[in-house]
Amino acid sequence: MKLPIRALLLAAGFGTRLRPLTLNTPKCLVSISNKPLLHIWLDKLVNLGCKSTLINTHYLSDQVNSSIREYDNSKINIYTTYEKTLLGTAGTLMVNRDFFRGSLGLIIHADNITNDNLEELIDTHVNKSKDSLLTMLTFKTDNPSQCGIVETNEKGVVTAFHEKTKNPPGFIANGAIYAFDQSFLDFLDQTHFSGQDISKDLLPKLLGRIQTCYSQTTFLDIGSPTTLSRAQELWKKESLNE
Repeated sequence: MKLPIRALLLAAGFGTRLRPLTLNTPKCLVSISNKPLLHIWLDKLVNLGCKSTLINTHYLSDQVNSSIREYDNSKINIYTTYEKTLLGTAGTLMVNRDFFRGSLGLIIHADNITNDNLEELIDTHVNKSKDSLLTMLTFKTDNPSQCGIVETNEKGVVTAFHEKTKNPPGFIANGAIYAFDQSFLDFLDQTHFSGQDISKDLLPKLLGRIQTCYSQTTFLDIGSPTTLSRAQELWKKESLNE
């Protein structure tokens, strides 16, 4: 039986590297081609067939909530969870893991942008190696010291992970988009995981159990004015929802 897709859009951060732009605008509402990043991701999830998404909020949450109300929710159920104190990416996952029971789950950082439609990620996860619990989207980066660089074996399973280190061994980076199902939730339940960050705290515990899906499409972390300008220029020419 094909599992329904549910997604967590991580959208609560301060966006400090984009200041002064983010002093009055939450990072997830920064516009690319006159559309907020958050709406770009919601469109992508609708096109993927996702019926329910959860969005965590914190910084300038009133603006985020207002933007969500402006989005056409006739094709997707949108839920929010407000964090009075930021829980961290893994913390948010842990307190909301029941949201994903009985589904194929996605975790997405809403401050990234890609024209990947995520269909191959889903297919890769469905056909992952039997020991893998999580499937990670990867891409080739021009700036490996600012990314989480992965090493994989011949089956595409992660064997080593280097989170923002100097001179990492390669250019294949973690896209911070993950697919999973009940086996991953069982792992979280059984290990009583308590870390705050997915990349720093959770992924190192899963070496040998993370399948990768390499994307050859454009992928950018909107983490600085430079990458924001690059994204705005690129997406004048490319479709946001291919």
